[in-house]
Amino acid sequence: MPVNLVQDGTPRPLLPAIASKYLGRKCLVLDLDETLVHSSLKPVPAPDYIVPVEIENNWHNFYVLKRPGVDNFLRKMGEIYEVVVFTASLSKYADPVLDKLDPGRTVAHRLFRESCFNHRGNYVKDLSQLGRPVGDTIILDNSPASYIFHPHNAVPVSSWFNDPHDTELTDLCPFLEDLTNAQDVRGVLNPFVQHA
Repeated sequence: MPVNLVQDGTPRPLLPAIASKYLGRKCLVLDLDETLVHSSLKPVPAPDYIVPVEIENNWHNFYVLKRPGVDNFLRKMGEIYEVVVFTASLSKYADPVLDKLDPGRTVAHRLFRESCFNHRGNYVKDLSQLGRPVGDTIILDNSPASYIFHPHNAVPVSSWFNDPHDTELTDLCPFLEDLTNAQDVRGVLNPFVQHA
């Protein structure tokens, strides 16, 4: 993974300096696939979006389903957190999906595969590289391998594919609202307890 270095040789943070409207807020890092949406190259009945993506000079349609409650979840979280979508997917796929999922730009930042750390064949999201206090950073992800470096910062969620009766994002809202008051989220998020 290429690392940008600042003048003193330390790695440049993945995120820019915090904008004034987010000062005092914690950082909520959200996974994309199987957490907020599910995408398939095979046609599915009634997709929420069809996103064309060029892969090796060929265009492919991704059929995207939104997890139930995702619109309201993003709106609520965007009011109380600095929201970052951090996905192991490539930007040429994830960017157009996020353009459709988040037309109002609730998500402050987008990070893609090139920002992940390749650890034993897994794409790991290293929260210490974001440029935000780790004690103020929460990651919501369906893949425990993604947050193997920071289990105490994780809110595990189940993988979502197409269950129309899923309520996990809606159910998490009160918990995540309460978490904004924590001195250090790692004191609340025990990696051995399922919070969802």
